Order: sequence, then structure tokens, then C-alpha cells
Amino acid sequence: MTLPPAAPARAASDLDRLVLSAARGFYIDGQWRSPRNDRWIDVADPATADVIASVPDADIGDAMKALDAAARAATGWRLTPPRKRSEILRRCFELMTERAELLAKLISLENGKSLPDARGEVAYAAEFFRWNAEEAVRVRGELGLAPSGQNRILVDYQPIGIAVLITPWNFPAAMATRKIAPALAAGCTCVLKPASETPLTAYALAALYEEAGVPAGVVNVVTTNTPGPVVAAMLNDPRTRKLSFTGSTMIGRELLATAARNVLSCSMELGGNAPFIVCDDADLDAALDGAMIAKMRNAGEACTAANRFYIQSGIHDAFAAGLVERMSKLVVGRAFDAGTNCGPMITAAAVAKIHRLVTDAVERGAKVLLGGHPLPGPGYFYAPTVLSEVPADAAIAREEIFGPVAPLFRFHDTDKMMTAANETEYGLVGYIYTTDLKRGFDLAGRLESGMIALNRGLVSDPAAPFGGTKQSGLGREGGVHGVLEFMEAKYIATNF
Repeated sequence: MTLPPAAPARAASDLDRLVLSAARGFYIDGQWRSPRNDRWIDVADPATADVIASVPDADIGDAMKALDAAARAATGWRLTPPRKRSEILRRCFELMTERAELLAKLISLENGKSLPDARGEVAYAAEFFRWNAEEAVRVRGELGLAPSGQNRILVDYQPIGIAVLITPWNFPAAMATRKIAPALAAGCTCVLKPASETPLTAYALAALYEEAGVPAGVVNVVTTNTPGPVVAAMLNDPRTRKLSFTGSTMIGRELLATAARNVLSCSMELGGNAPFIVCDDADLDAALDGAMIAKMRNAGEACTAANRFYIQSGIHDAFAAGLVERMSKLVVGRAFDAGTNCGPMITAAAVAKIHRLVTDAVERGAKVLLGGHPLPGPGYFYAPTVLSEVPADAAIAREEIFGPVAPLFRFHDTDKMMTAANETEYGLVGYIYTTDLKRGFDLAGRLESGMIALNRGLVSDPAAPFGGTKQSGLGREGGVHGVLEFMEAKYIATNF
């Protein structure tokens, strides 16, 4: 585990130009606009803490202009033939693919994630455009005979209306395209509010959408340091009919309360506390491979990250030793340094939270097998960490870690382990490793999660429904469900 001392070797003039272009202003009605109040938000490189650009800080008036633009464009986009919408979305996919390396570097610069992780994100993000380009022309209605035989039941699917989309900092491209692509496929216009920590990617993609042929006003992007009142103003506007949010459960609850006043349709992808279950009969190498993906993708800064490792007693020690060996080989550093595969955390506060959770676990009796401490800056780094014998009452068993820390819980009794795995308010994803398929499906059925990765370390797929149970969210993104989240079913009773 090393932390290269060299400063980022960022000599790519194309990247410099992309940063400057992305920081031009708000993207509203197909134009780049400066803030009315002349306030700006500094964007820092988490690997150095240096400011790399500034983006505008919207007030309520700026947000209303974006909503006005979405409203003006709504009828035209709604009436655009599905084939035309499909072709535009396909072009978005092609442009993202053509510029994948440059977009990956931009993500790494503002987010800190390693270049391999950033490249993976761009490919994943682009795929939402390809999938939804195909879905745009396949939204079909239904026709059937009523059981009484007295009339026909006709069901049509129509765009739900203007959507407010709110995305987090950890996947600045993928979380945006996972919402924008199905919204556009359904015929909706939208206002995107990306996280102020990583706004450059959202603005860079807005320019790409314009180049692909997305009409002015269909996608609008605003950034703000006062998201509470700005978002509330948009949600309280009667023209808004949809909220799609990815972020913490705490903020999600507040947004749901605001949205309830206007009875808005809400899609909420919230926090996680994913269990990673390894049974005695698991393939050890496969389980370790999966653990490294499930835990260390994006340095652990993912809602799908494995948070609690429940390892059966017969395989526990071998798994712990193997995980320590693999985690110790990670190169911690800046995204643009050769060999880096674990980047910095997003902020100093993130590092402080991770260390608080680790310290609490150790004070309660957990053993540090690897790491367990922050790394020196500049930047916000935390050592890849493995903890064993973590007590059930440790805070790390309840709170989302969002960092490169793997807490191991030894289990003997499967039923007791399942009770512990389900004793959380979250239910986003769970991971199970066993060579007994019957046992695997039994555990998958008992685990209270919206998604299960069975003998896999990666669950996300644009063609599959992504979402959780309990307080991990409402609704689904991706797959055929993603477009339907942005549509209303209209029932028509008729005789003919």
C-alpha cells in the first residue's frame, strides 16, 4: 500500500479546455448563463485540495428560469416521434463512447476516483443512453376485454411531465445519465441539479447532449450551494410532476416530505448497508475477487459497496488473510499517477467520518488486520482497512461507511446471521457466495434487499431494475422499469 508523493501529472491540454468549457455557467434553454447574483462555487481536486474551477451558484430565480425552459420545451419534446428521440439518445451514447478517455479524466480530476474506475463509470453511464434509445421505441400500450364483456380496456402510457433530477457526487456521469436517458426516452423534459462537489461532468455532458441533437430546454443543468430552498421551489411549482433523487436517506426523507405537498411521483435511490455473505462452501478465490469489486469499486464510495462482511467460521480465517493480502497491494494515490487503483475520499469530512467508525469499532473490541488510519495529504486519503471480530453493536455495523474499510463479522449459525444481516433500515443490495445454488437462492429470498448479487461482486446493469427496499428507496431505475418511472398509465374504457 503506497501513497506516491508526486503531484498529478496533468499535462493534457484537452482536459484543461474541457474544464474551462464545463465551468462556463448554468446550462438553461440551450444557452450558457452566468448567475444573476454573481456567486460561484469552487470545485476542488480531492487529491490535492486545490481549486480547479468554479461553477455558478443558483438562487431560486435561476432555478425557475431552468424550470421555465423545461416547460417551454415540454410539448415539442413530448410530440417528437419515439424514433427521433431514440436516434438522439443513440447519438449521445456514441459521443460519450468516442470521448470516453477525456470524460474519464474529468471525472477523476473532480471526483478523485482512479482512472480505471472512471473509465468503468463512463462506459456504464453511456450504456444508459444505448439501452434507453432502444426502449424509447418499445413503450407499448395494452388492449383487453373487460371480464364483464361489456367494454374494452385500453391502456396508454404517456410522459409524466417535467422532472427534477438530483444526483450525488460519487458517480457524476452515471447517476445523471441513469435519470436523463429514461426521462428523455419517455418524452419528458428535465432540470438536473448535480452535486456541487462534482458538477463539471454534468456540464460537460450537457454540451454533449446539445451536440447530439437534444433540443434547447429539454435538459437544463443548475448548480447551487443552497439546495434546500432551490429544490423546494422547483418541487412546489405545479408544473413539476416528477422527482428523481439519488443520495442519502436523510435528505431523501426531507425531499419526500416536500414532494408530498404537491403529490409528486418520486423515484428515490437512497442509502445502503450491504451485507456480503460468504458461506463455508464458497469458492474462496471467487469470493475474494467479488469482495474486492463490491468493496473497493470507487474506493468504497458507492451506495452498493459491501458494508458488512458476514463470513462463516470455517472459511473466515482464510478469507480474512486473503482479503488482507489483496487490500495491501492496492496503490493509494492520485488518479493521474501510474498504478493508482484507490483514490482519495471526496472531502476531509468524509475521511473524518470513516475514521470515527473505525475508531469506534476498535474501541469496542475489533482487531485491525490492515490500515485503520488516514493517510497524509495533501488531499483526502484513507488507508485500505480490514477489521476482524467486529462486534454487532459497533456503529460501523449500522452506518454506511462510504470508504475503503471492510469490517468482518464471523458467523456460525446461518439463521442468526440472516437476522443480523436484515437488522438495518436499509435494503439496497446484498452479496452472497456459495457453491450450493439451492442455498444461494434460499438466502437471496430471505435477504431484505432490492437487489442480490449471487456469486458476483457487481450488481449494477443498465438493463436491470436498480433500487432498494425499506429506507433504501422507492421505485426502480434501469431496465424496462426505468422508462415507466417517467410515464403515467392512462386507462380508457371504450366500446368498439
